[in-house]
Amino acid sequence: MSTLPSKSLETFDNPQPERDFHIHMEIPEFTCLCPKTGQPDFATLILDYIPDQKCVELKSLKLYIWSFREEGAFHEAVTNRILDDLVAATQPRFMRLTAKFFVRGGIFTNVVAEHRQSGWQPLPRVDLTQFETQSNTRG
Repeated sequence: MSTLPSKSLETFDNPQPERDFHIHMEIPEFTCLCPKTGQPDFATLILDYIPDQKCVELKSLKLYIWSFREEGAFHEAVTNRILDDLVAATQPRFMRLTAKFFVRGGIFTNVVAEHRQSGWQPLPRVDLTQFETQSNTRG
């Protein structure tokens, strides 16, 4: 295989560091192993962040996420580890990682972990008209 999983997270310079802007990513194919049974656990990761000077590069993020497929980890531990690694790489103003694990033994688990840069406060939200999903399609 020409591409392999990696724990290395690459970054690039924020193109608008003077502005708070929200980056939202959905990662629907996260997999790790249950540390008790060795069976796979599946989750959708939702990453929301406001960058400061650096943004995470997407290919390196994909390979980083892939690197957990053969690791045993409790949901709470792996969610916090991923957040800590992303914060260390990017030093964002704000970052939230939501891990929505698929059902296991009749239980869905959601873990939400956050980081806030010391002293950073979000700007007040401007509430604009919300558009329905697929509002640009005609049918």
